[in-house]
Amino acid sequence: MISFSSWSVLTVDFLIVLHLCLAGVAFPCLLHLVNGKWRYDVRHISVAFFSLYPLAVVLLIILLFGGELTFPWAGSFEHLPKWNNLKFLRVRELAGIVIVGLAYGAFVKLQPLSEKSPENMARFKALASVIPFIHVLYCTMVAWDFEMTLLPNWESSMFSVNYIVSVSGMFLASFVILLTILQNCGLVSKPIRLQVFNHLAQMMLGFTILWIYTFFGQYLIIWYGNISEETGRIYQMQYGFYSPLFWMFFVMKFIIPFVTLVFPFSRHNPRVIFLVACDIALGSWIERYTWISGTYPADHYPMTASFDIGVTGAILVLAVLIVRSRLKATAVIK
Repeated sequence: MISFSSWSVLTVDFLIVLHLCLAGVAFPCLLHLVNGKWRYDVRHISVAFFSLYPLAVVLLIILLFGGELTFPWAGSFEHLPKWNNLKFLRVRELAGIVIVGLAYGAFVKLQPLSEKSPENMARFKALASVIPFIHVLYCTMVAWDFEMTLLPNWESSMFSVNYIVSVSGMFLASFVILLTILQNCGLVSKPIRLQVFNHLAQMMLGFTILWIYTFFGQYLIIWYGNISEETGRIYQMQYGFYSPLFWMFFVMKFIIPFVTLVFPFSRHNPRVIFLVACDIALGSWIERYTWISGTYPADHYPMTASFDIGVTGAILVLAVLIVRSRLKATAVIK
């Protein structure tokens, strides 16, 4: 029988794949809404992440029908909140991923056609206006189902906000990594301007500051209330067996990015930006694992069992191949 600590690695991998897929569409959508001119440099590369959608669906189905392995509260004889209902959870999660698949898929199809006719542009603008609302609502549901309510009766009014900010910053970091690799390997037909990396570095700095704001805001509310049902989970992660991981992702998600990107010269150096992006991406994985596995702690660190390494390695390789194939199919890279 696979332990929850190992199985939770699969949950983390699913969340990473899912939010790369979603943010890959939401990012050019937001750039379009704010009329960011540099969106033309990156929008076709960004939406290539949506090719991960089938992989996300498969992982979701495995997790949902993994039952008690994914959600330890399933089958409990304790009185649970109505939200913690496995059948209801499966229905809402499957319905949610179908809705975002249809909406985001339509955006990807309309993007290259939007400037060919006024009708297409009108539909594209209307869809771009709706997607941010779908994105926030769906990501909130995912945050609640796979992390917040893993511990029944534990809740935080700021959890979903902190979660969305965190995974958005993770996408920006992953996007910088992809752009840097494509640029350095000479795979893009038109070199990516240094200004684009500067814009992304500024956004990573902004999301780093927003992340620590929402993180501390949530921490302050829980600490100030001093309610045992709420403080227990945080105290367990902060001072228990998972405390090294807790402080590790805090340093990697805030201290290192902030003290590096706060200086203008760092935001104009692609090599520094790339290293900070790698730091944020890895810190985001550790953060998600700490919140999930740390809810039911065990003497087990991530990536120390053959299952952990095998599953994560296979998903990583598969995701890279899928995105690379999509970029080639759309002639974005050579």
